[in-house]
Amino acid sequence: MATINLQGKILKLHRREFLHLAAGAAALPATTAIWPGAALAETYPTRPVRMVVGFPAGNASDIVGRLGAQALSERLGQQFIIDNRPGAGGNIGTEVVVRAAADGYTLLLASPSTTTNATLYSNLTFNFLHDIAPAAGIARAPYVMALNPSLPAQTVPEFIAYAKANPGKINMASSGNGSLSHMCGALFMSMTGVAMVHVPYRTSFLPDLLAGQVQAVFAPVSQVISYIRDNKLRPLAVTTEARQEALPDIPAMGEFVPGYEASGWYGIGAPTGTSADIIDTIQREMSKALTDPAMKAHLADVGAVPMPMTPADFSKFLTAETEQWGKLIRADNIKVD
Repeated sequence: MATINLQGKILKLHRREFLHLAAGAAALPATTAIWPGAALAETYPTRPVRMVVGFPAGNASDIVGRLGAQALSERLGQQFIIDNRPGAGGNIGTEVVVRAAADGYTLLLASPSTTTNATLYSNLTFNFLHDIAPAAGIARAPYVMALNPSLPAQTVPEFIAYAKANPGKINMASSGNGSLSHMCGALFMSMTGVAMVHVPYRTSFLPDLLAGQVQAVFAPVSQVISYIRDNKLRPLAVTTEARQEALPDIPAMGEFVPGYEASGWYGIGAPTGTSADIIDTIQREMSKALTDPAMKAHLADVGAVPMPMTPADFSKFLTAETEQWGKLIRADNIKVD
């Protein structure tokens, strides 16, 4: 009985302390809780959350990041604020998050560069797959293979035949060495045996593509869709195994090149060591937000579709992406500028 009384006394003491702390929760950091992790999923977040984007404002990553941040703000009742940290192909932003406290208040907007950079850069001070915990998928954004209409090919098989008959005579534009547009084209050449001349651009490749100085590109749908609709560019395929609902009339590359799959994508990561409760909260609310018709419409505006993923599924996805692009980068000896 004495033991029972003693335990009851301790429980009462904890309850009083909890109520006292709860009254001032808005002014206290989460790490001051008496029981670390107790009821964390119910209380997170208690203050604004920073979502780091490793690219400038207006970039596709920034746009999708802001959509995700707004959705989480609305669902969790605290501001999720975008912090643009451009530079080094996204590495600066990733390192900011890797070095941050694993408390859920600094997140990363992950994108393809986070997986390609693991191989492209030999001097990184972090290991993305080890140092960033996958939290949630947001969206997938297929690219499209498009041609200047001066080329005679109307389909992917016709293009392959034409390119093989004219090796080294087709210039393929990209957004830079090691960019996803470069990776998409390199994967296509690797899988088809086609040889094109890669022309990386630091600024927009569109003027030269429209003028015919470069003849082919693998680009985000949102970047070229208006030119496709105006018949200034000819689409051959989206860079996925299956057709996209938003572009049902454009074939999938997988219809002609079995196994070809290369898309832009976006998701959320956190510093390794972040509480599983926090990770689960982010994933649950992000996945719910992706069912909202308004959210789907906003993503469609930038050529993207929802990509809800559990942390486990997102982890497998990131590992597969890192392995696929790493193998290609090493085989083609691709180097960044």
